[in-house]
Amino acid sequence: MTVIANILILGTISFGTIFILVTAIGLFRLPDVYTRAHAASKSATLGVMSILIGVFLHFLLIEGTFNSRILLGILFLFITGPVGGHMMGRAAYYSGVECCDLTVRDDLEEVVEEKRKNMKVKTDTN
Repeated sequence: MTVIANILILGTISFGTIFILVTAIGLFRLPDVYTRAHAASKSATLGVMSILIGVFLHFLLIEGTFNSRILLGILFLFITGPVGGHMMGRAAYYSGVECCDLTVRDDLEEVVEEKRKNMKVKTDTN
């Protein structure tokens, strides 16, 4: 039983470490803030969650204690990681940070321009 538990723990922690390494490489290699935010929010969240699951399994299977705080940490990270990445990308877009030259299309450009025109019309009439 302990051999299977150790393999499961080692597997989840190794999986998380690989994803965190991919995050670090992505932050250095990706060209603009939008792709970097994607790397930081998606793969870092998955990596840290996998490590926390491995720690939870260690305490549960090896130590014999149920640690609800680790589960709450996993849930908190699962919710806040992607939302934080989305908010960073949204703030960068609305503040005018340019995309890299490799970007093919911008689906949000027309919507933002329409919003800006509507805001200008509202402020001009007041």
